[in-house]
Amino acid sequence: LLEPGPSTSMELKVQKSSLISGTLLRDSCVDFCIFFQSASGNLVKEKSFQGITKILAMDCEMVGTGYLGKDSILARISIVNQFGHCIYDKYVKATEKVTDYRTKVSGIRPKDLASDNAEDFKVVQKEVSEMFQNRILVGHSIKNDFKVLFLDHPRKHIRDTAEYKPFRKLFGGRTPSLKNLTERLLGVKVQEGEHSSVQDAQATMRVYTMHKKQWENELKEKHAKKFTPSKKASKEGAFQKRIQTDKKRQQYEDSDSE
Repeated sequence: LLEPGPSTSMELKVQKSSLISGTLLRDSCVDFCIFFQSASGNLVKEKSFQGITKILAMDCEMVGTGYLGKDSILARISIVNQFGHCIYDKYVKATEKVTDYRTKVSGIRPKDLASDNAEDFKVVQKEVSEMFQNRILVGHSIKNDFKVLFLDHPRKHIRDTAEYKPFRKLFGGRTPSLKNLTERLLGVKVQEGEHSSVQDAQATMRVYTMHKKQWENELKEKHAKKFTPSKKASKEGAFQKRIQTDKKRQQYEDSDSE
């Protein structure tokens, strides 16, 4: 079940805009196209629905602030739908002074966060918060993305590919990097140079959808067990009920004898 999928040609078509919840969103997905020209494997389902779906995948790029740039703030957020289509991709204006753009990893440059190219943090936070309502979110170590967004999400609606136990078992119980996980399961190489939040979100979604049936079945079984009394608990409950019945019977007999 966890073997790499077949390699097929990429879909190079990219949306220039998407209408989501009444808001026209700009998709700056140029690097997304470049990535797909060189990658081997299909992370986008061709001729599929390109709008918002019940399941979404998110990935964020961050830049450093504070001393030596050790603290992180949001610089870019990308969201793809269940079929891998980019439906939201925005650079975000820095809320603090940036001391390290982390360009070699983040791909972020000063011009990306300039006023003409970036959106206000509060606007992005509101838009994605509304988009996430009542939807399943897929991500890799997604808690880090929520942290820089200052948002949370119901645990039952989160699918984290970094935390899924069957994936971790493939790496000796350790948390796999998205790069290693994608190459192992999909046979696709990502993050070869500067990262792209679009391609990372797509890789994460593809990993999830390939194993969605098994993953969701395990969650259903876990939920069922949680609300189904164990045999031991059932026996203990029956025993306690019998004791209560015997006590009531004894009380009745005692009052009768009086």
